[in-house]
Amino acid sequence: MTFHLYPAIDLKDGQCVRLLRGEMDKSTAYNPDPADQAARFAAMGFQNLHVVDLNGAFAGQSANTDAVKAILRATKAPVQLGGGIRTRAQIDKWLEAGISRVILGTAALRDPQLVKDAAKALPGQIVVGIDAKDGMVAVEGWAETSDMSAIDLAKAFEGCGVAALIVTDIARDGMKTGVNVDFTGQLADAVSIPVIASGGVASVKDITDLRAHKGTRPIHGSILGRALYDGDIDPAEAIKLSH
Repeated sequence: MTFHLYPAIDLKDGQCVRLLRGEMDKSTAYNPDPADQAARFAAMGFQNLHVVDLNGAFAGQSANTDAVKAILRATKAPVQLGGGIRTRAQIDKWLEAGISRVILGTAALRDPQLVKDAAKALPGQIVVGIDAKDGMVAVEGWAETSDMSAIDLAKAFEGCGVAALIVTDIARDGMKTGVNVDFTGQLADAVSIPVIASGGVASVKDITDLRAHKGTRPIHGSILGRALYDGDIDPAEAIKLSH
C-alpha cells in the first residue's frame, strides 16, 4: 500500500508559516510566497499538498483566499484545504476553485450533519480533521477543548463517505518530538475510514513507524511540517519510504 505524504503549507497573513502547538503567537515564517513553496514541494516530487488557512480557522471563514488561489495556480498536485470552512456554500466554493478535498474540523464537531450530507453528495472530497488534546477534540483553531473523545468523533462519521480523517496530536504539533503512533493507530483501528497522521513528525523514522503500525487497519499517510522545512527530513528519502 502506498503511504501518502502531504507537505503542509500553513497560511498566516498571506505567508507560509509553522506554529508551535497551534499557538498563533508562536509562528515561524518560512516563505513569504506560498505559491513558490507549493512549486518547491512539487519539484521535490511530492504528489499532494496539505494547506491550512490559520487565520481562517480562528475567524471561522476563509482569510487567506488569495494565497490559496495562488497555490492552486502554481501546482498541478491535488490540494486539500482546511481552516475556517464551516458551511456548504464555502465547501462548494473551494471545490469549484480547484481544491481537491475540503477538510472540516470545527464543523465536524459543531455541525456533524453538514459533514455527513456533504460527504454523501461529494464522495471522496470531504476530509474530517480531528485535532486532539489528551485524546479530547479541540476546535476553533484549537482554542477550545470539547468533552468529546477523538475516537467517538471518528466513529460518528463511519459509513457516510468521508474520504479520510486527519488526526493531530496538538501537544506534539510543530514540536518535532515524534509522531504519536499509538494514538493514531488506535483511531485507525477504530474506524474503516483512512487515517492520516499529523503532528510531531520529526524524521523519516516516524514515516517508518507509522507504516509499521500492526493494528487491524493500516495508517494511510502523514502530514509533513516543520521537520521538512528545517531539513530534518530528506524529501527523496521520505518519498522512497512511502512506496
